[in-house]
Amino acid sequence: MPDSPRFAPLHPRRIFAAAVCLVAVAGLALAAWVSVRAALAQGHLLQARTALSAMPSTVDASATAAEALRVVAVDTSAARALTADPVWGFAERLPWVGPQLSAVSDTAAAADDAVTALAPLARASAGLSADALRPVDGVVDVSPLTAMAPAAADAATALREAADRVAGIDRTPLLGRVAKNVSRAGDLLGSAADTADALRRTTALLPAMLGADRQRSTLVLFQNNAEWRSLGGVVGAVAQLDTAQGRMTLTAQASSADFAATAGTPVAALPDDVQSIYDTRPARFLQNTTQVPDFSVGAPLAREMWRRAHGTTVDSVIALDPVTLSYLLRATGPVRLPSGDELSADDAVALLLQESYRRYPDPREQDAFFQSASAAVFQALADGDVDPEALVEAVTRAARERRLLVWNADAAEQAILDGSTLQGALPAADARRGTFGVYLNDGTGSKMDTYLHPVVETAWCTADTASLHVELRNDAPDPDSLPPYVTGDGEYGVPPGDALTGVYIYLPPGAELLERRTSSDGAPPGFAGGVHDGREVVKWSAQVAPGQTARLDLRVRLTTPELAAVATPTRDPDEIPRPGPCRFSA
Repeated sequence: MPDSPRFAPLHPRRIFAAAVCLVAVAGLALAAWVSVRAALAQGHLLQARTALSAMPSTVDASATAAEALRVVAVDTSAARALTADPVWGFAERLPWVGPQLSAVSDTAAAADDAVTALAPLARASAGLSADALRPVDGVVDVSPLTAMAPAAADAATALREAADRVAGIDRTPLLGRVAKNVSRAGDLLGSAADTADALRRTTALLPAMLGADRQRSTLVLFQNNAEWRSLGGVVGAVAQLDTAQGRMTLTAQASSADFAATAGTPVAALPDDVQSIYDTRPARFLQNTTQVPDFSVGAPLAREMWRRAHGTTVDSVIALDPVTLSYLLRATGPVRLPSGDELSADDAVALLLQESYRRYPDPREQDAFFQSASAAVFQALADGDVDPEALVEAVTRAARERRLLVWNADAAEQAILDGSTLQGALPAADARRGTFGVYLNDGTGSKMDTYLHPVVETAWCTADTASLHVELRNDAPDPDSLPPYVTGDGEYGVPPGDALTGVYIYLPPGAELLERRTSSDGAPPGFAGGVHDGREVVKWSAQVAPGQTARLDLRVRLTTPELAAVATPTRDPDEIPRPGPCRFSA
């Protein structure tokens, strides 16, 4: 037999070359596979985002939204499937490209979870319309909101989990388009989660407050931004609003002057830390129940004062200001007052905070004018003369600006508002964000704060030190042109036209005060301090004459990666805390 053919042994270099070629081909195949699927997934996510952004936000379009969600779900499901196979999972473990792929797959999964969660809510609200929420003969049908509550709660939970998943993606290694798309998805999911959370709270709490299960009484406090208190302004006019089965009735109104007889003795004991800073004034005077920058302290005090004066123990307390009324007037349109004035969104603040004092020198007449304005807006709301979507926008904006505050005596109901600005609580304490609280309080005994303009700025100075800048500018006209009731007429030792302000600055928990600087065109500032709820409080007293400005800068040591500030809402919505430059040398 002929010899069998023999195969020459492969040279090691040939084996290595073949292996390199095999790896290269496998790598190219892997890259091609992942690239194609990534491109397809990104395309589906882009289509989904575009469709969601274009979805109508009106209540009347809920049926359209349900259909649009079904279309969007096809894209998000496809994107999730494209980024969830074993090959993709293997590629996620590779250096450099792995974090990009993980970010895409996590975003796709979060988006798909969000859309899946929204579908039941869209179905539950399919029969809801704007007209269904409009009061008819003073009655709001709360049954649609009650029916939506379970789906709203489930959607809020799922959307928050989806938003947190994208927010938790490490953006540091991400490049170009991936980084931009993850950021956009995070913004969209965060906004959707906030909206769903607001709907959850509304469907859980509003039917109860409208008396769906039993008659309810609510005390409404009208804060006056012309005389500052920490949460907005002194309480002048008050009203009792009763609700039963969705019917709203304005039962009683009163002026803060009506409580003078009960102003001598505190109606309740204040916590020691609160009393050490604010004395007992918040518990003795209705006007000062909003002086403590925590509505859960002041609201029960106002409730007890109302009980002693009127014999009714209310279930809830709400606070709002003239700026909030102006927002509501965008929903109701102008209303006619008994005085003959037409109150509109454009002139409400000026009419209530300036013109009324020129017309009515008697504080009781001023309060009566406030009462007539609030009653007219309420009547328009109760009569159904309102654009529901504009009303939602008005309430949302007022809550966001901390002008609308809500407290419920029932702890379970109040817990529904946990974490929302509606509670009027001290700034949230967490390891991520250090938040200053800057709270303004009039010390003149006047209405000069309508002419006072605050500036609040925060800035990082170094990696672990931050600065807070506060200034107060007085742009009042010649004091002789103003009514004595507005200037205070020097009654408390402050020259007419000057404005004395006590600024209570709450440092973030754990912050260390390193330095403070002041400059003032007028009287030298005064300082005091204390501790409230574990936060160091710096009280700065500044007296500012017309045309002058007082300034304060604080430098503190912080350990949080983010920085923010909240402040007393004033008559000007643009006067909000903003980032600014560090005013201390490094």
